[in-house]
Amino acid sequence: MNPLKSISRALAMAAILMLASSLAFATGTGIIKGTVIDAETGRPLVGVSIRVEGTSMGAITGPDGGFVISGVPIGTYNLMAIMVGFDQVMILDLTVAADTPSQITIKLKRRQAVLDQSMVIQESRKQIVGPTIPPATETETKKGESRDKVVVHEMAKPSAMGLSSAAPQCNIIRIPCPPPYNPPPAHGGSAVVNGQAYDAMFFKNYGVNPFIDTEDDHLSTFAADVDDASYIMMRSYLERGEVPPEDAVRVEEFVNHFDYGYRPPRQNPFSVYVEGAPSRFGQNCELLRIGIKGMEIDPEARRSANLVFVIDVSGSMNREDRLELVKRGLIYLLDQLRPDDRVGIVIYGSRGEVLLEPTSIRYRHEIEGAIDRLRPGGSTNAEEGLRLAYRMAERYFDEERINRLILCSDGVANVGQTGPEALLKEIKRYADRGITLSAVGFGMGNYNDVLLEQLGDKGNGYYAYVDDLAEARRVFVDNLTGNLQVIARDVKIQVDFNPAVVRSYRLLGYENRDVADEKFRDNREDGGEIGAGHQVTALYEIKLNSASKKSSGDIGTVFIRYKDSDSYEVEEVARPITRRDFGSSFASASAPFRLAAAAAEFAEILKKSYWAKGSSLWDVYRVVDNVSWNHRGQEVDELLRLISQAARMQDEHAEEWGE
Repeated sequence: MNPLKSISRALAMAAILMLASSLAFATGTGIIKGTVIDAETGRPLVGVSIRVEGTSMGAITGPDGGFVISGVPIGTYNLMAIMVGFDQVMILDLTVAADTPSQITIKLKRRQAVLDQSMVIQESRKQIVGPTIPPATETETKKGESRDKVVVHEMAKPSAMGLSSAAPQCNIIRIPCPPPYNPPPAHGGSAVVNGQAYDAMFFKNYGVNPFIDTEDDHLSTFAADVDDASYIMMRSYLERGEVPPEDAVRVEEFVNHFDYGYRPPRQNPFSVYVEGAPSRFGQNCELLRIGIKGMEIDPEARRSANLVFVIDVSGSMNREDRLELVKRGLIYLLDQLRPDDRVGIVIYGSRGEVLLEPTSIRYRHEIEGAIDRLRPGGSTNAEEGLRLAYRMAERYFDEERINRLILCSDGVANVGQTGPEALLKEIKRYADRGITLSAVGFGMGNYNDVLLEQLGDKGNGYYAYVDDLAEARRVFVDNLTGNLQVIARDVKIQVDFNPAVVRSYRLLGYENRDVADEKFRDNREDGGEIGAGHQVTALYEIKLNSASKKSSGDIGTVFIRYKDSDSYEVEEVARPITRRDFGSSFASASAPFRLAAAAAEFAEILKKSYWAKGSSLWDVYRVVDNVSWNHRGQEVDELLRLISQAARMQDEHAEEWGE
């Protein structure tokens, strides 16, 4: 064979193979992996929104700060990292290859009160070798040159298939941006009063339940509550490096934040669970857990909904980009709605205004356009906004549908009727007619927890607090069906303790949900609402009579009274509490039982309850850490992180004051 022909064939074949390889490479996809940490503390940040610009792809960071975006077409992209309270970070020219995962570490800096700036990361072409991320170095420009600060980081891109890989050098360039809206403290002056971490945070102290002798009162009655806003508020404080105020802590909302794995009923609206064991934290007493699980409804089977978004667009909603978080949360909610659902929008600043009449989700672009047009400014006339929203809901009311207002606000009202009592009567009247209200709170500083909690309670909806995009997704996506479709109204719980067996008892939490014993069977008395799949957990510390500790007599009976969500007919169920429901030791109790006990004690310590004197957060940490692995998950790991953070802060305070 002619040698020249052989060489030509070989070259042609090589060219074909190279072309095929390049085509396969060009049509492949890659993975973007990374971790987001706090630039100051080095701790992972949970709930950071990661977006690939120019695409619909993105991710939310998990409890370890990590994220993964798979199926990214190969190419070069810009990546945006966003979290409320932190400077935004953009990574430019990030290369995604088919054979090597693109892995980065992003450091977010907490937004300062005055110098708030976005950060842009420009990936250069210069290559360096090394798998680690050295500390950042800063260089200032010479006099007369640009005043921008340059911070240099080196980020590693690990190899695939065991091959070595060079790490690109990345320049983080601070570019001047308009400062955010950071008004002076609401009380005036230049500093927050009374040594508080944030100005104008309104909470109410409802006290702490005492032990009650059964010979004086053997009935304990309260309204069901599924909210967990207090827990999320605590998390937000601790993640900002502050201990939450005592008044912000509601024990039942810490307990009800967690899923205890109650099995849903097959036919009845509720399943009732009872478990007891010697208390790990209380002195010389038993701990009793009563759990209620609501019937589950498939999201496709829920009723169609008429929703009215009531959105606070006053000037205070510009703080921490809280209005932007509202907008993102509502977009999440739209993703879960069906074509036969309708959405209306009412806004309020200095005045209330109808922004969008109820519109089918089929015209989603119109709804999204209205949400996108939201801009903050003006005073806060919550009364006028709510009145307009209720009138809209009344015009479009349909008894076959869910008729719900969803209020998104920081809870502060400074125009019109500003106190809760002025609004609650009318809200209760509408709730009794089937137009319910849920309150979703946003922001830290200039925030009214008292008003929002009472609006959610009296509105027969729920009260939630949203501090980041991950929490917005949990409220508006993960829990949407349960938060919208009520399965039981005016739910009240009464525990009748047997005085022959129980000497005294103490309900942990529910101080502001107390119901007079004689009102339990009064059908006009307001209770709590339970949505599809919701659960309620209540804990009691009980002290037994010495002579009855070995008795087989019943401890008592738990009664649940509620109205059917459709017919409003009243029903009541009962479940005895027996000695067989109690284990011999705390250590042998179920993992959910021990988790609930630890969550309650964590709250009691933060609340500085008299009954938690001498308790140690590190003891609480150990209980949670020993929860069996089949009940461990993201939220339990998060609880461990929060307890340890609070314990360290407590220890540092004790050292500072020589305690």
